[in-house]
Amino acid sequence: MRIRQALGFTLIELLIVVTLIGVIVAIAVPSLLRARMAGNEASAIGSMRAIIEGQSAYSSSCAHGGYAAALADLARSAPGATQGFVSPDLKTDPSVKSGYTVALFKEPGATTVGTAGTTCNGSTNAPVSAYQATADPVTAGATGTRYFATDTRATIFFSNLASFGTAAIPAAATPVQ
Repeated sequence: MRIRQALGFTLIELLIVVTLIGVIVAIAVPSLLRARMAGNEASAIGSMRAIIEGQSAYSSSCAHGGYAAALADLARSAPGATQGFVSPDLKTDPSVKSGYTVALFKEPGATTVGTAGTTCNGSTNAPVSAYQATADPVTAGATGTRYFATDTRATIFFSNLASFGTAAIPAAATPVQ
């Protein structure tokens, strides 16, 4: 009598392996999505910090105390410099970066400070007395859950509920810790 040799796996063994892989994937995917959203939010906070620093440098060295009213003005380099006041990935208004839409605009009630021609980098807009920048998730709940904003106070605020929009940041807004 000949004994048959088993070569390969049975159907039951394969189903058990596929089920285990499915359970592992079901556990890992939500964690991966949360990690991606946290990374996107960290990038948005970094963009807000870059705008704050760029506005500070632009104001003190290029706009005679005024602030840029558009990201394109901050992205322009000053004479003798090779880079603008913010990185090139923030050169358009609005810019989409890491799942967030970043925008810079004149704060409501702000006035112009001089003319565009008086800036050292040939800005297309006149400098303003106050600015506001926002970072909103491209798809709320998927690319991020928090909305961010900053202004001339150089504090980054967030909201879990809605965009700050173009209105002034409310006094009760929550600062990022």
